[in-house]
Amino acid sequence: MLVLSASAANLERAAALLRRGGVVAFPTETVYGLGAVALDPEAVARVFEIKGRPRFDPLIVHAASLAEVEPLIAGLPERARAVAERFWPGPLTLVLRKSARIPDIVTAGLDTVAVRVPAHPVALELLRRVGMPLAAPSANLFGMASPTTAEHVRSQLGARIDALLDGGACAVGIESTVVLIPEQGPAVLLRPGGTPVEELEPLLGPLERSTAAGQRPLAPGQLLRHYAPRTPLELCDWVIPPARGERAGLIAFTPQQVTDGFAAVEVLSETGNLREAATRLFAAMHRLDALGLERIVATRVPASGLGLAINDRLERAARQTSETLA
Repeated sequence: MLVLSASAANLERAAALLRRGGVVAFPTETVYGLGAVALDPEAVARVFEIKGRPRFDPLIVHAASLAEVEPLIAGLPERARAVAERFWPGPLTLVLRKSARIPDIVTAGLDTVAVRVPAHPVALELLRRVGMPLAAPSANLFGMASPTTAEHVRSQLGARIDALLDGGACAVGIESTVVLIPEQGPAVLLRPGGTPVEELEPLLGPLERSTAAGQRPLAPGQLLRHYAPRTPLELCDWVIPPARGERAGLIAFTPQQVTDGFAAVEVLSETGNLREAATRLFAAMHRLDALGLERIVATRVPASGLGLAINDRLERAARQTSETLA
């Protein structure tokens, strides 16, 4: 695997790999993506194989602009256009009816496609140089904690991929919000993420909620078990100190939630800032996961703004081994 700095020459080198059917990890403002040209079914198949991702779980297609998204979809409802013009580039994915250009492997056979324009200069420049949209799930093994640094990608995927563009740490730190916008009827929140629901609803109206639990997913991030470290993670509303001699780690929202007895502690925000907490969440999981702990305990955060997305990730990670704690 080539590990490349995000220089102009290396961006062109990565773009050339992608145009030849390669698979390249690259930074976005949310998490690192594992990209292949979305119009190349064989390249997209490699993404599924590298991640160990089931073929029924659709991918998000990334493009450099709204103008480049439009040929990928079979019509753009006016409310979808209004949201795209307001929030793109940014951590928002729209699920719309797909055009015939998108291979079925990208959408898991669905007649809709998830599309977004990322707000990261490296991702945008890579897309421009490739000249084609990229199908890009998170650059990690399927179901594991998402990567927010190049090192997270390298440690999980290593030689499985052709190249890794190192663009530093991701600014948002959690995946994009995913919204289904049908031609008729209410818009549906499929996954909370980096764009708060409260900012979308003035344009879209009240969003219906859907997790597709036990159903075929309409978008990434809807499976019950996801975003998990290898170490068992438990989710709680208040912290109970571990038993004497137990090696447990703690992910606390604020310093006030920290208690004695934990072998390692990660505080997501010194001041209770949800944006800061989102940025730090997956990096905290990765650091604790590397310590050989018996378990990780995490506290819920306030369920507003980005807190909705943070709690969603923690709840799905906790379902790795057991039900969440009361």
